[in-house]
Amino acid sequence: MYGFFYDLINDNWFYRLYERKLEAQIKQDRLPEHVAIILDGNRRWAKYHFLANKGAHAIGADKAEQLLTWIYDLRIKITTLYVLSIENLERDKKELENIFDLLGIKLEKLYNDSRIHERQMKIKAIGNIGALPKSIKEILFKLEEETNHYDLTFLNIAIAYGGQQELVEAIRKIAYDVEKKELQISDINEQSIDSYLYTSHLPQPEPDLILRTSGEKRLSGFLLWQSAYSELVFMDVFWPEFRKIDLMRAIRTFQRRR
Repeated sequence: MYGFFYDLINDNWFYRLYERKLEAQIKQDRLPEHVAIILDGNRRWAKYHFLANKGAHAIGADKAEQLLTWIYDLRIKITTLYVLSIENLERDKKELENIFDLLGIKLEKLYNDSRIHERQMKIKAIGNIGALPKSIKEILFKLEEETNHYDLTFLNIAIAYGGQQELVEAIRKIAYDVEKKELQISDINEQSIDSYLYTSHLPQPEPDLILRTSGEKRLSGFLLWQSAYSELVFMDVFWPEFRKIDLMRAIRTFQRRR
């Protein structure tokens, strides 16, 4: 019953009118340059609707694809999506197989999407990529190779990602460079640390806005260093139900806080 009314609200003329009005409103103000989103709530949404996790993950994957269209429409320069944490790799084997199957399909579709070339979008996976299945590593490599020369817009896919792990890797690299006398201790500062992080390729590694769905009010280790001054918005909507107006409301909240 809830799903019926949710679809009805999304399909009616009032929703579409409000969406257009809200989009016009936020475009009159400064848009965030870097938006990071924690895609959370697939399994709880499935439980709420008495569905299998597999179905929820499929709907969530479709929603992520939809999100990229909204990002294109709003001309957001940098987008970072928290797709899968390093801890998520400890989930049930069958569930992980389903997630990776869906991910492979969506990444292949993204690879063949002409809009990444129209938007000159550099795509990069950040996280412990070596822990992923071979098929996922291969398509991620293809995407990065295909878009490596672009620098107009950026899409970062945080997968098998852990914020603490990112910092540990950065510290190890810094220690190694100090030991090799390629870096002086006196030269270690905020800017030099930035250059050792997964996001070092970005013109602005720090998100202006971090949005998390599902009602959870924590970052769960996401971009620990980069999020120091980010505006945080936590939304009481599960990821499969996330709408364009939810994204725009989060942006409006960001604009009102500035």
